[in-house]
Amino acid sequence: MVAPALLGGALLVLPLIALLARLNWAALPATLSSPETGSALMLSLVTAVSATVCCAVLGVPLAIVLSRANGWWSVLLRGIVTLPLVLPPLVGGLALLSLLGRGGVIGDLLADAGIQIPFTTVAVVIAQTFVSLPFLVISVESSLRSLTPAFGDAAATLGAAPASVLFRVTLPLIRPGLTAGVILCFTRALGEFGATALFAGNAGGTTRTVPLAIYTAFNGAGVTQDTALTLSLILIAIAIASLALVQGRAGSRAM
Repeated sequence: MVAPALLGGALLVLPLIALLARLNWAALPATLSSPETGSALMLSLVTAVSATVCCAVLGVPLAIVLSRANGWWSVLLRGIVTLPLVLPPLVGGLALLSLLGRGGVIGDLLADAGIQIPFTTVAVVIAQTFVSLPFLVISVESSLRSLTPAFGDAAATLGAAPASVLFRVTLPLIRPGLTAGVILCFTRALGEFGATALFAGNAGGTTRTVPLAIYTAFNGAGVTQDTALTLSLILIAIAIASLALVQGRAGSRAM
């Protein structure tokens, strides 16, 4: 087992080492301060935070319903929730475009009302929410299923309203799972590419997030390859920090 394990580890680590080796470290400060880097990074952070908020608002209630569902209804609902995880991102973008784009199911109604969503910053947030929502729902639903219902029942017996039970008892008790879900959701939104490219486009300053800026660099337009490598380094650093936070939460919870 050692040789295949080493080969698998090398397949995961060596590409990242090769990427770091190509990075022009001397030019890193100038690249980080360039307008192209700043624009893509700021847009990604703003949209990823917005998508994470949307996921929290929509995902926590969905996770509560899922945790209480049983039988075929539970299987169906869980399948719907996890579907974006297995769909190719481009298919997700095409689905959003079919719903909200010109000629879409409700796209024409929105257009008649003067509302255009595709190829705007709002479209970026919607695409990121679509692909990130399962991470938060699955994490919160797992925590809810492991939660002893006696605490909530006791609070309700003492006269607490359902909203008070949720915000003062249930959510504090599942804080580790909720935090892990939010972190994973934010990281996934920050790295989203396929659905965003198809549904929101690649307009600088409006929809060109960090992954799209990286892609644009290797098509010979927009930012330089040094900028692409720098943005890749930023995404790697954020991913490592996010995984460390999640693992740290899991470790403290286990103790």
